[in-house]
Amino acid sequence: MKIKRLDSPNDTFDLQFPMEKPFDVVGFGTNSVDHLCIVPEYPQTGSKSEIVRYEKLPGGQVATAVEFLSRLGLKTKYIGKLGRDELGRFYLRSLASGSVDATSVLVEPSARSQCAFIIVDRKSGERTVLSRRGSGLDFRKHELKKSEICAGRILHLDGYDSAGSLKAARWCRQLGIPVCIDLDTVVPNCSELVRSVDFLIVSSNFPSEFTGIGDPVKAFRELGNCHEGFLAVTLGSQGAMAWVGSQIVRFPGLKVKAVDTTGAGDIFHAAFIYGLLQNWPLGKIMKFANASAGLSCKFIGAQAGIRPLSEILLSMDRVLI
Repeated sequence: MKIKRLDSPNDTFDLQFPMEKPFDVVGFGTNSVDHLCIVPEYPQTGSKSEIVRYEKLPGGQVATAVEFLSRLGLKTKYIGKLGRDELGRFYLRSLASGSVDATSVLVEPSARSQCAFIIVDRKSGERTVLSRRGSGLDFRKHELKKSEICAGRILHLDGYDSAGSLKAARWCRQLGIPVCIDLDTVVPNCSELVRSVDFLIVSSNFPSEFTGIGDPVKAFRELGNCHEGFLAVTLGSQGAMAWVGSQIVRFPGLKVKAVDTTGAGDIFHAAFIYGLLQNWPLGKIMKFANASAGLSCKFIGAQAGIRPLSEILLSMDRVLI
């Protein structure tokens, strides 16, 4: 399918979603057990710092996104891998306690589950992530099932299993299923992935890392030449910017006193997908996504800040556009 280019934030994408799918959204990508350490301020090299609060919580880009969409009432399916270890058991318990379909989650006996140690500066709420993901968490060719990947009206990816993500994107596009991706770093097959998705929303560092251009605006413009669909970049507390027509349009973020910014980008992507499914105009989708991400920063952890739909809708009025 080909996504139409919008000329204005008031335009809608008018997507034609495949009918009779068992799920609204299928997510294929990472999960993570996050060890969050709240410190008075980010420590200097060689120093010692007190941990004022510690939490062990579920996270991961795609896993958090489908959890958000599930809590907002959509039918979601998560496809990913865990190791047969204590962290994997912890994450399976978390999945079992929610309403996300996890029947396609695989346990890899030889792999260690993905985890992250996240240092959160108590003053600003900004976080530094130290993450580990082993290659054993990638899907083998025979393990990835087309029927499972294509079971939703939209597919959401993060690209870390790059070969699996590329195969999944191609399967869905052949069947007219829109594909969204959350890229925060350059991965193998990245150029092909960029060309094989419909909605490319990347982190602020990605355009320069991908293009090799230091100037962020010039890098964003060059990235736009490599992708035919919708392109946007998240900018943290500053919101996001996107190509609309022939120009870059900025969408301001929601101003909050941040406690922890972990997972805000994941939630932005999920909220964007929610807006697509409602066929909202782009401007409303971006306000909703920025409000959802901003509200999440008032809580500790990637998923604890998922707010009810009613609260997000009320907060949209505080997002200027």
